[in-house]
Amino acid sequence: MPNPTVSAAASGRRDVLKLAAGLGAIGLASLLNPITAKAQTMSKEWDKTFPKSDKVDHRKVTFKNRYGVTLAGDLYMPTARGSQRLPALAVSGPFGAVKEQSSGLYAQIMAERGYVSLAFDPSYTGESGGEPRNVASPDINTEDVSAAVDFLGLQPSVDRDRIGAIGICGWAGMTLNAAAVDKRIKAVATTSMYDMSRVMARGYYDKLTSDDRTKMLEQMNQQRWADAERGSPAPGPRILPETLDGVTDPVARMYFDYYRTPRGFHPRSPNSNGAWTSTNALSFMNMPLLTYIREIAPRPILLIAGDSAHSRYFSEDAYAAAAEPKELLIVKDAIHVDLYDRADKIPFDTIASFFGRNL
Repeated sequence: MPNPTVSAAASGRRDVLKLAAGLGAIGLASLLNPITAKAQTMSKEWDKTFPKSDKVDHRKVTFKNRYGVTLAGDLYMPTARGSQRLPALAVSGPFGAVKEQSSGLYAQIMAERGYVSLAFDPSYTGESGGEPRNVASPDINTEDVSAAVDFLGLQPSVDRDRIGAIGICGWAGMTLNAAAVDKRIKAVATTSMYDMSRVMARGYYDKLTSDDRTKMLEQMNQQRWADAERGSPAPGPRILPETLDGVTDPVARMYFDYYRTPRGFHPRSPNSNGAWTSTNALSFMNMPLLTYIREIAPRPILLIAGDSAHSRYFSEDAYAAAAEPKELLIVKDAIHVDLYDRADKIPFDTIASFFGRNL
């Protein structure tokens, strides 16, 4: 989850207005600009950031969430699957990414290992529907995960009693939140986890003060007047800069190395090529995602983080808050974005073993 304005060690007092935009979450739609469920035009070509596997069948799919928004997904199935019903995985994240990036890679690799896997774009982003564009919501995006479970459970090749979920980066928190309320999710794994509500409400390492929070909210409240007068939400600044000129923050440079280079760039990704709306943080600041994490039990959780990741503490704190059964795996010599696409560092054997035991 890129944040080019605040380093991991920032005190949280520096430029709170930029922080509110740079933290990049929910853009609340103006009351004058209603949400629609209109789907975007879906690409018919292979446009992923990773090569297509010859061991997997792939097709584009659409499905609706509980709010009527049409979601776009990529369904991956093992080619040599026979006639038996298979376990399935809903795969999402990172926050601000699209299904052609990390989640699609995970889904394809897990399909190679025998799972029906669905990577999907969240509401209001990528090829999914919803207006205004490029906004997020702790509630609606949690629902997106459950909508993916709905879709998977209706597939004739899927055993609906063996559905799990994988959440990457900011979608790890949303996926854990979905698992807490959606008992159909039988096991959940996360990598490079972010708790988006915590980081927006408190800043990195909980450094924001009460005064900082008040100033952020007051600024966004004033922006809502402007949005209401105009009839649509104003965009915030770019999530990531176009170049690294003058950028010294190591976290911003790390995200740039994935989202803004051929390694992970995708034109539909907000992180690669766009901005969230300027009232982004409002809902996340008021709706803690992991309030009910203990209610995932007795279903198992696997939390994975890099040993050198600036985000490592989110996984460690979630592990401490969760009930058994739970596992925490710290990957040696790995930073946050290594677990987006570095197949030599992502512990797919461990992930496959976890779901093999629990689905």
